[in-house]
Amino acid sequence: MKFPRKGIPQEEVMRELEKYTSKDLSFSSGKILGSMCTLPHELAREVFCLYMDRNLGDPGLHPGTKKIEEEEVIEMLSDLLHLERGYGHVVSGGTEANILAVRAFRNLADVENPELILPRSAHFSFIKAGEMLGVKLVWADLNPDYTVDVKDVEAKISENTIGIVGIAGTTGLGVVDDIPALSDLAREYGIPLHVDAAFGGFVIPFAKELGYDLPDFDFKLKGVQSITIDPHKMGMAPIPAGGIVFRRKKYLRAISVLAPYLAGGRILQATITGTRPGASVLAVWALIKHLGFEGYMKIVDRAMRLSRLFAEEIKKTPGAWLVREPMLNIVSFKTRNLRRVEKELKSRGWGISAHRGYIRIVFMPHVTEAMTREFLKDLREVI
Repeated sequence: MKFPRKGIPQEEVMRELEKYTSKDLSFSSGKILGSMCTLPHELAREVFCLYMDRNLGDPGLHPGTKKIEEEEVIEMLSDLLHLERGYGHVVSGGTEANILAVRAFRNLADVENPELILPRSAHFSFIKAGEMLGVKLVWADLNPDYTVDVKDVEAKISENTIGIVGIAGTTGLGVVDDIPALSDLAREYGIPLHVDAAFGGFVIPFAKELGYDLPDFDFKLKGVQSITIDPHKMGMAPIPAGGIVFRRKKYLRAISVLAPYLAGGRILQATITGTRPGASVLAVWALIKHLGFEGYMKIVDRAMRLSRLFAEEIKKTPGAWLVREPMLNIVSFKTRNLRRVEKELKSRGWGISAHRGYIRIVFMPHVTEAMTREFLKDLREVI
């Protein structure tokens, strides 16, 4: 398509836009079951639209928004993660947050041939990090329950190891690694531990309060030096709103570069993106202030209960079986003739995928019991 010489009326633009986007699944459609994102909270949508011109890439223009990020949002996330004072940013997502953590570890290690040890269940963002930063990825094996094999992690530590990664809510199965054991290992060898809790960060603290038996994963463990946590997942914030929190300021300093031409003067930037939506920060702030710990606990309680109901129904479904018992609000299952089952479910409008060898259902805030039972009905018919 060529760049238009003349513009067209706004009404026509909107009609064309509606024509294209009508093919998209929306979170309000009642059909998206495989996404780790959700329909943003109505307050977050209002705040985001109101302040969409705020650019944290030039914080001298928006000192109020900068103050909210540094002194309130990061401090509230740090507190949620059992850290009195943390350092970090609201970024574009878990991918950027993970890359920033690896970059900080690499820069501080000053190793000629840096290596990062991570589980085979780790997110693909670490592959990007390795390629971009020249860090060799050393993959650790998994146990039969799909948690990382801590003994294999230890066996792969070398003089080139710059850090270890643990996952608190794997993308495929929602598995939480034995972070306490990884923390002990990190402290024993003097290596920093990064926890990718992009999904689990807004689930585990509330689920533990509700009585679910989950391992500690955060800064309560002394070996943990950084955590990825995404408000735009279970935090119900608008996309983009990821998060990176470091235990010490030295990690942030290690990845900061000078941006001298901005309105605020000699600004140091640590994020990958220069221009950064301040609206995301303000929406996250508004949500945390509005919902509070108890509000999020109610959201997580509903999601966890629904996931357990679904898991029990899968056990009653002939021709389907769980990959493992769910830890968080993610349930993954297999069937015979999986590709055919996936194809037929998609033909009925369900937003799922089976490319990992199983179907994963993520019980996000937009997923209802009615949706779940409708899906189970279709699944059983298809099987």
